[in-house]
Amino acid sequence: MPVCYRHPDRESHIRCQRCSRPICPDCMNDAAVGFQCPACLAEGRKQTRQGRTPYGGRRSANPQATSLTLIAVNVGVWLATVLAGGASSGLVRTLVLRPDGGCVGLGAPDAGSCTSSGGLWLPGVADGALWQLVTNAFLHVDVLHLLLNMVAVYVLGPQLEGLLGRARFLALYLVSALSASALVMWAAPQFQATLGASGAVFGLFAAYLVVALKVKAPLQPILVILGINLLITVVGRGFISWQGHLGGFVGGILLALALVYAPKQQRARWQWAGVAAVAVLVLVVIAARVAVLA
Repeated sequence: MPVCYRHPDRESHIRCQRCSRPICPDCMNDAAVGFQCPACLAEGRKQTRQGRTPYGGRRSANPQATSLTLIAVNVGVWLATVLAGGASSGLVRTLVLRPDGGCVGLGAPDAGSCTSSGGLWLPGVADGALWQLVTNAFLHVDVLHLLLNMVAVYVLGPQLEGLLGRARFLALYLVSALSASALVMWAAPQFQATLGASGAVFGLFAAYLVVALKVKAPLQPILVILGINLLITVVGRGFISWQGHLGGFVGGILLALALVYAPKQQRARWQWAGVAAVAVLVLVVIAARVAVLA
């Protein structure tokens, strides 16, 4: 049986989240996720005085600030769509993600000939609407959809920012959203509209799971949440973008691995190199699909 590294006469089934050594109840100190041993707690206090998070980021004065800003942007875009006329508005047609553009009711090949023939052109990424790869992640037309996604951001965001730091957390969120768009480009129907922050949210789920595995924290809470969301995705696959959910989750795993498992020596350099590598990979995947559709 494993024993506490400070008290060899005591069995231990809990490990320190930082050094992974087994610790007994007397040596356990609560951490953001899991527990820390006294030695790592002292080291963490030194880092706190230096203004660094457990994974090397600059410690935020208010870990909720970034999440609240993201929520405010999403709510602001939703209000704008309501004022513009809702799901059928031009604003939604512009911001929603479509792999390729198309002309409603006509076979016109481009926006110019479509509009000149009296048709309605729906822009897509392959015909130049590249902004949709990001804007769709901030767009909601259903208030329940918005509420569920923003609750997840509010719950998970501050915890992850407290562990990673503001810049790394924001990179995780945005690149996960872009990763979701990449899989939508390949796996969704060519003219299907996709919107919502769910891809970025699934990236947060994935990152939390990676952190929990790293520190050997109880997995049941995050696995239950993931299981519920997976069930909802499968049951509602006719109107829920499983492509966005899966793409964001895979992107979140890759990003979290780069951020959490980076070696301590020159950690920041390794972390940002990992983030850049994932971002470049996602962009190459998107570019390849655009080339196919063009």
